Amino acid sequence: MNISNKIVVQNILKACLNNRIEHVVFSPGSRNAPFALTFDAHPEIKTHVIHDERAAGFFALGVSQTIQKPVVLCCTSGSALLNYFPAISEAFYREIPLIVISADRPKRLINKGHGQTIMQTEVYGQHVKKSLSIEDMESIDRQDEIFEIFSTASLVPLGPTHLNVHLEEPLYGSEYVNIIGQEKQQFANAEDQNLISTEVLESFNDKKILVLCGQGNINPRLKSALVGFNKNANVVVLNENTSGVNDSSFINCIDRMLNSVDSNIEKRFTPEIIITIGGAIVSKRIKAFFIKNKPKKHFAIKQSYIGTDLFLRLDRHLKIDASLFFETLNNRATLLNSKNYKGIWNQLDIQIKDRIPSFFKDKGTNADLDIFHALYQVLPENCSLHLGNSSVVRYMQLFDPIPNIKYECNRGTSGIDGSTSTAVGCAIADPKKQHIFICGDVSFIYDSNALWIQPFPKNLKMIVIDNKGGGIFKIIEGAKSSKQLEKYFEAKHQTSAEQVADGFGFKAYKSSKNTSYQEQIIDFFNDKATQLLVLKTDAMANPKRLDEFFKHLKNA
Repeated sequence: MNISNKIVVQNILKACLNNRIEHVVFSPGSRNAPFALTFDAHPEIKTHVIHDERAAGFFALGVSQTIQKPVVLCCTSGSALLNYFPAISEAFYREIPLIVISADRPKRLINKGHGQTIMQTEVYGQHVKKSLSIEDMESIDRQDEIFEIFSTASLVPLGPTHLNVHLEEPLYGSEYVNIIGQEKQQFANAEDQNLISTEVLESFNDKKILVLCGQGNINPRLKSALVGFNKNANVVVLNENTSGVNDSSFINCIDRMLNSVDSNIEKRFTPEIIITIGGAIVSKRIKAFFIKNKPKKHFAIKQSYIGTDLFLRLDRHLKIDASLFFETLNNRATLLNSKNYKGIWNQLDIQIKDRIPSFFKDKGTNADLDIFHALYQVLPENCSLHLGNSSVVRYMQLFDPIPNIKYECNRGTSGIDGSTSTAVGCAIADPKKQHIFICGDVSFIYDSNALWIQPFPKNLKMIVIDNKGGGIFKIIEGAKSSKQLEKYFEAKHQTSAEQVADGFGFKAYKSSKNTSYQEQIIDFFNDKATQLLVLKTDAMANPKRLDEFFKHLKNA
C-alpha cells in the first residue's frame, strides 16, 4: 500500500494495528497530511472525516463508548487540538479510551512567529493518562514509547492519551510499504477475592446498607451480583437509569423518592454504610441528603484514580472491579438480616408509583414534563436513548428505566457542548440499532455542527424540546428568582432549531393537525424519512408543572 514515507507515521500505524484500532476520526488540515495518506490507505482502518474538531472529539467519544475500544483522533497543528479538549475531559472522567494524535511544527519553530503554532506539548495536562511529544526523525529510538501511548489507553482505568508529533516538511511524500499488525497476546486481569480483606467483609455484617449506582456501561455480571446482594432485607439499591445495571427490584427514581421523605423521618432512611459504584450521579438531592444525614461509613468501589467523595466523608476507596466485590460479598460475607431496611424504602416507592397515573390522567399541559411522560409510553423496544444534559437527563430520571433500553448521557463533565455529536458517533458505530436523541434547544443549537457530519446516520431520530432557553434555570434554586435569569442564565434567544437544521438539509417533522405530544412522537417514529422533531413548550408552565408533580406524589 502507498503510505507516508515518514518513519514516525509508519510506526504509529504499527501501533494502531497492534492495538486493534478500527476507527480514526480525522480533522482535515495540512500538517497532519502524512496521517491522512496513511490511514486512508490501510484496509483495516475506517476513517471518519469531520471538519469541526469539537464535534469530531465527541463523535469519537460516541464511537468508543459504543464499541468499547479505543478510537483515534487526528488533527493538524495550532488551535485544532484545543477544540478536542471538551471531549477529552469528558473521556477522562467517563474513563473512555481516546487517543489524540496531533501534528505539530518542528520544535525549533515553536514560538518563532510561524502560523498555526501553539505550545502543544502536554497541552491536556492532567486530563490524559499519558502524553508524549516526539520529533520527526527520533521515532526509531522511541518506538516503545509510541506503543505505550496506545496500550495505556486500554489499561484499567481506561482513559485518553495524547501523542504530539513534530513533523518536518515535505509532508506529502509517500512510498509503497506493507505494514500489518502483530498478534498481541491478551492477558485477562486476574481476579483475586482475597483483595477484599476479612475486616472489610465483616464490617457489613448486620448493618443497614445502601448501594448507590452511578453511570456505567451495560454490565450483566454486575447486575446479577447486585440483584443477588439486594435480596438481603437490610440492603437497598438506589439506581439511576444511566447505570447500565437497571432492574425492577431497585429504587430507580431517586429524586421522585426523596421528594416524599419528610425531614422528621430522614434518619429512618439513612444507612449505616453506603457503597457507591460507577461514575457520575445525576441527582443533586441524594448528594445533599447524605451530606446532611451522614452514614457511618462510605465505601467507593471503583477501578479509578479517583474515589468519588460525593458526601464529603469517604472512608475507603477500593480499586477493584465492582462485579467481583459484590460476588465476594454474596459468597463470603455473613449478612444477618435483622433489619428490614429495604422495606422502608420499598413501601414508600410503591406508594409513589401508584400516585403517578392520576397526575397524568388529564390531557396535561404544554410542559416539558408531559413530553417525557409521553416519550416514556412509546419508546421503541431495544433502542439506545441519548439524553442531553441539564433538565433533559433530570426529567428522564423521574420515570423508571425501561427494560432493554440503553440510556446514554455525557455525565463526565455534564456539559451541553457535544451531546448531538456523541449520539451521532454512537449511531454510526451501531448501525443496526435504533438511536433516539432528546435535548433542549440551546444544546441542539450549540452543537449544530454535528449535523454537518457525513454520512449522517439514518438510524438516529432527534427530538428537540424548544422552550427558547435553558429551562433548567427556572428549576434551580437561586437562579429562578434572579433578575438576571433570562439574559445571563437561560440565555434567551430567538434562534429557531428548525431553521438551523434546515441549513444542514434537515427538515423537521410537521404534524398535520393539533395533536398531543404522544401522538406527534408516535407519528414521528413511524415516519422513516424524517429525523428531527421539534416540540415547543411553555417556559413559564414548565417549573409550575414540575412543582405540581412533586406535590402530587407527596400528598395524593
